[in-house]
This record gives sequence, structure tokens and C-alpha cells, in this order.
Amino acid sequence: MTGLLTPSYPPVHNPDLDFFSGLLLPPFLVHPSAVLVEKKGADSSSGCTREVEHNAKSNLTYVTEFILLGFSFNPRLMPLLFSAFLMTYLLIILGNSLITILICLDSHLHTPMYFFIGVLSMLDLSYTTTTVPQMLAHMASQKKAISFASCVAQMYIFLVLGVTESWLFAIMSIDRYVAICHPLRYKVIMSPWLCGVMVIFCGLWGVISALVYTVFAMRLPYCGPNKINHFFCEVPAVLKLACADTSVNDRIDFILGFSVILIPLSLILVIYANIFIAILRIRSGQGRLKAFSTCASHITVVTMFCVPAMVMYMKPGSEASPEEDKKLALFYNVISAFFNPIIYSLRNKDVKRAFLKVTGWGRDPE
Repeated sequence: MTGLLTPSYPPVHNPDLDFFSGLLLPPFLVHPSAVLVEKKGADSSSGCTREVEHNAKSNLTYVTEFILLGFSFNPRLMPLLFSAFLMTYLLIILGNSLITILICLDSHLHTPMYFFIGVLSMLDLSYTTTTVPQMLAHMASQKKAISFASCVAQMYIFLVLGVTESWLFAIMSIDRYVAICHPLRYKVIMSPWLCGVMVIFCGLWGVISALVYTVFAMRLPYCGPNKINHFFCEVPAVLKLACADTSVNDRIDFILGFSVILIPLSLILVIYANIFIAILRIRSGQGRLKAFSTCASHITVVTMFCVPAMVMYMKPGSEASPEEDKKLALFYNVISAFFNPIIYSLRNKDVKRAFLKVTGWGRDPE
């Protein structure tokens, strides 16, 4: 009966295999899937081998949520840090919302420069809201989980706003160049239509670049540990958990970092080199000081945002330090958004005058 079901073949001796016969692994060291593949291969069926390999891949368990480890501070300091971050976030909301409202209500602030500052304030407000409330919630509770879909959404929105803000700084430097080097034609060149087109360009570039970043990061399999050593889902931190080679992602991050950080930063440097040359030609000391003051504010804001972001996204993943990455992210995500209203607008006489006019408090500052 057995002979009818299983055909017998004469043994075929292969002398080339005699040498390897003593090198065979003992049975307890051979993975079961390998034995199964070997048996299937003995039947001369390559299709069966591919099927077994496919089944082995399908048995992998992929993560459905991540754990955000956050900051590794002393637990005794956590209430103090929670209060500090909460106060900082509330001040970010207050400062940036106030700037946006004043620019909308006061007609004297309806200029290209304040239009861009208003857009910057809205970006900063949205930028921090993407990450800080969740960070505060995780600091206040023991549950630090975030679903896979929420992590992808947070990563994408954060990148859209970050790339848009990076290019907005370059657009703002162009505005300062026209205002200082071509003051008589400023309103003609920087028309409302052109300002709107520039902001739309920044937004579209942010959407496209963020989509590429996110797709290439989340197409990788995540089947191992699910603990992200960060306080939000940022690309470099998430890539460390991928169950595959991320060298392609490192190259893509470097190339995109060139287009979303280095190119805007280089454009800013070239424009400000021309601005400084033009400032040195101004005969009036007061006019030269005013121009330098405006440029210094913008350069400070750009430095606080672009330099940490460039260090974060353009270095190879193998050289990344989790603690340093968290500090850099905190700097360009929270600290810059906190200081932007102070550096750029709240110390500005036009903004103070608009604040007193809207609230009806006191007299206009001279």
C-alpha cells in the first residue's frame, strides 16, 4: 500500500556531498521552518518553498501601538517639570494668539511683514499643539501609549508645519531685503497677491516633503520593541524600531533635509549678506540701527529653529543620541515657539500701539 502511494527511486550517490556530511548541524540546532523547507525541497517543489517562506513572514506580529518613554528625569522632579512645561505651553498660546488677533484687528499692521509674522504665530501655535498636550498627558499619568495610526498622523502633521515654517523664514528674509534695499517699491513688489502665493508655496512644499518623509518611514516593518525613546513620534526616533535596514531612509532624510533646511538657510544667508552691504551704505545712524534691529530679530529666530532641526534630520541614524535628540526637539519645537512672539513682535512699538488701541488701556507709546 505504501509503495503505491510513494514512488521509489534508486539512490543517487553524489561524491561532492561526502565532505559536507560531517558538517551537518544536529537536529536540535535546526529551526523547524528550515526542516520544513528542506522536506518540501526534497519533493522538488520550489513553489512549496516560497509558500513556507511567505507563511513565516505572515506569522510576524506587527506593533499596533507605541510607548513614548519621554524624558528620563527623576520622578521627584516630574511635578515641577510638568508645571514648567504647562506654563510654557499656556504662554505660547497666549503670546502667539495675541499677535495673530492684533494683526487681524489693527489696520496699521496690515503690511507684508506683519502678515508673515501672523502666519508664523499660527504655525508655532499649531506646531506645539501637535506635541506638547500629549507630552503633558503622559507626564501626568502612567499610560504612555499612542496608537500606530495616531503616531503616523502626529509625525505627518509635525513635519508639514515644520517644513512650512522653515521655508517661511526664507520668505520673510526676502521681505526684509525688499523693505531695506528697495523701500520706495516695497508695497508694489510685496503685493498681497504675491505674499499669498509665497505662503501657499511654503504650505505645499511642506505637504509634499512631509508625505515623502512619512511614507518612507512607515513603510518599514515594525515587529520588534515598541518603545520610542522620545516625547513624540519623530522620524529619527521611530526609525530606530524598524525591523529592516534604514540606510535608504538615512539617504532620503539627508536629501530632503537639503531641500527643506539647507536651501532655505542658504537663501537666508545670501539675502542677509546683501542686506548688510545695503545697511552699511545708509548714512543715517538711526536708520542703520533700525535696519540692524529688524535683521537681528529674524536671524535669532531662524537660528533657534533651523540649526537644531538641521542637526536632528541630517545626521546619520547611527550617530543619533536619544537624549540629545530630545533636547534638540524641545528647543526647536517649544523654546523657539515661546521666544518668537517676544523677539519678533511684543517688543515692537507697532505691536504695543496696536495692543493699547485694541484694549483701550493707557496712551499710545511714543
